[in-house]
Amino acid sequence: MPIVVDIDVMLARRKMSVGELADRVGITPANLAVLKNGRAKAVRFATLAALCEVLDCQPGDLLRWEGTSQLTSAHTSLPTP
Repeated sequence: MPIVVDIDVMLARRKMSVGELADRVGITPANLAVLKNGRAKAVRFATLAALCEVLDCQPGDLLRWEGTSQLTSAHTSLPTP
């Protein structure tokens, strides 16, 4: 998946455990693990906002897009309107 979740990075920077983050955000540790391991299909804006508030960061600190060469070449071959 081209979206990479960097919650682990922010947890390490803040010296915070997954359990503590889950408690402070108000989600279960299991749901946080699904999100942090990149297995989530979606994330609610309210959850993203709570993560950013607790971790004192921006959404871009938690999520980043990594394109693949296949995606890049597919987009470059599309005609421009």
